[in-house]
Amino acid sequence: MTINSHVIKSTIVGALGGLLFGFDTAVISGTTHALTQVYHLTPFTLGVTVSSALVGTVIGAMGAGIPGQRYGRRDSLRAMAVCYIISALGCAFAWSWPALIFFRFIGGVGIGGSSVLGPMYIAEIAPTEWRGRLVGFFQVNIVVGILLAYVSNFLIGMMHLGPLEWRSQLGISGLPAILFLGALFTIPRSPRWLTMKHKLEEALEVLRLTGIPNPQEDLDEIVASVHFERSASADPVFSRKYGLPIFVAITVGMFCQLSGINAILYYLNDIFALAGASKVSGDIQAVAVGAANLVATLLAMSVIDKIGRKKLLLFGTGGLAFCLSAISYVFLTHKHLNWLVWLLMVYIAFFAVSQGAVVWVYISEIFPTRVRSKGQSIGSSSHWITNAAISLIFPLMAVSSGAYPFIFFAAMMVLDFFLVLLYYPETSNVSLEHLQTSLGID
Repeated sequence: MTINSHVIKSTIVGALGGLLFGFDTAVISGTTHALTQVYHLTPFTLGVTVSSALVGTVIGAMGAGIPGQRYGRRDSLRAMAVCYIISALGCAFAWSWPALIFFRFIGGVGIGGSSVLGPMYIAEIAPTEWRGRLVGFFQVNIVVGILLAYVSNFLIGMMHLGPLEWRSQLGISGLPAILFLGALFTIPRSPRWLTMKHKLEEALEVLRLTGIPNPQEDLDEIVASVHFERSASADPVFSRKYGLPIFVAITVGMFCQLSGINAILYYLNDIFALAGASKVSGDIQAVAVGAANLVATLLAMSVIDKIGRKKLLLFGTGGLAFCLSAISYVFLTHKHLNWLVWLLMVYIAFFAVSQGAVVWVYISEIFPTRVRSKGQSIGSSSHWITNAAISLIFPLMAVSSGAYPFIFFAAMMVLDFFLVLLYYPETSNVSLEHLQTSLGID
């Protein structure tokens, strides 16, 4: 079936949280040098500055399932939009280093919360045969946000704003955050959440809006899948029957970060500086890496429902191991430094077609409806806890040798390849309701 305008609109709005997620993730890379000078940061306190937002993401990801279950995915996303706005304004006008840390923490809560709620909302409103591509659109928006952050850093840097430069780079994300908040008042609630709240007429109307052929039949399937919701307390997510979904959610989130992706995105300008690039050329090379990320992500979205999640993960993870090993060689030998930008572009392409494309899709669909909010929080929390730890220690590891972090990341990708090969199920082209049966979940 084709998708109609209501599904497209809801997907775009739900995925705008991903754009802000990506922007806030990458924009810090252009400010690390200025922040180090202004606040006299050591490698450790620079790591604290970068990872402070990630402490917020952990709390946001772990806690988002509660309001997502109680107030709905859409309405909870509005609260995340408010966090983005407060963070952008607070960072722009930060009067001290502790104030900057606090407002980056608030932004992190928005990122963590939207990383749970955005994919969940899209997964629950998307037609089955389009679900992978539409949930993957959240990742597309993350990548667009990353590219926009690099372009924004470059353009603001060319304005020669002096002390206002880093404040402008961090504060400009307030504009799309306001747009996101307004747009969230124009989309419907999730039909699966409405069903859990016994609002069946409203759920049926939303299903009709999506244009699926048999909305009543789909509603009956959803009702059957969530009838245990009343006794959710007697069906905890940490039980034996959810062992495989929990394993997949935790490991897919954790190894996404153990690829080194966000450490590289956060410190991209510093990595280029280690290779001898100037500030301006580093900004330009960052834009090139961001563009490669977008092109590869769009390619992945076009094939994720055809090739499947597992095959994409295997292909990309093998490529990541190779690229990270080659980058390690460049830093160990200090030869072929001109290869670095090209290796990073190939690395980002392999990440985009595998870990980047699959992680949010897998986490959003691997759990049955009655525990999806909690399961989504588990997977996202694993992702962000690992991210926070890596981002904190990356500057310390890189001080000794730029090669050490990349050697570690390469080894993790080899381990991940075999975990995916041996344990991960294929979830493409299976309805959320039928998926739990194939995984042996009652």
